[in-house]
Amino acid sequence: MELGLTVDGERFEIDVEPRHTLADVLRERCGRTGTHVGCEHGVCGACTVLVDDEPVRSCLMFAVQAEGSAIRTVEGLAGEDGTLHPLQQAFLDRHGLQCGFCTPGMLMTAVHLLDRCPGADRDTIREEMSGNICRCTGYAGIVDAIEAAARSR
Repeated sequence: MELGLTVDGERFEIDVEPRHTLADVLRERCGRTGTHVGCEHGVCGACTVLVDDEPVRSCLMFAVQAEGSAIRTVEGLAGEDGTLHPLQQAFLDRHGLQCGFCTPGMLMTAVHLLDRCPGADRDTIREEMSGNICRCTGYAGIVDAIEAAARSR
């Protein structure tokens, strides 16, 4: 099947099998390896990307469902000159990452949260991020980072 989508501002016209997930196509056909596949059941959130500005678990979505969509991945956060997105910088500054496996999904979920609720408080951040699992950090640094990014807006 011919699939047309825009990933981080770059247009792709690719041939895919209907069974391929969006995560697989992003990683294998679009070179967006920052989209991590963890549980492959939509539970961990590591594969979260924004499809038409809404967060989706790319391991659960078939690529053909994204036909014509604009997709934003973690690679699309940094500036063209490599300058980190404020959330990426906050994660770095506030120890919001350790092994880094969950970080792309955390960042994409947090971007969506702060786009919708720029002044999010800690309780809102905890609630909104509760669908993303991290096995390393204990979440304190993640919440601190998102809160710092919200305050700096």
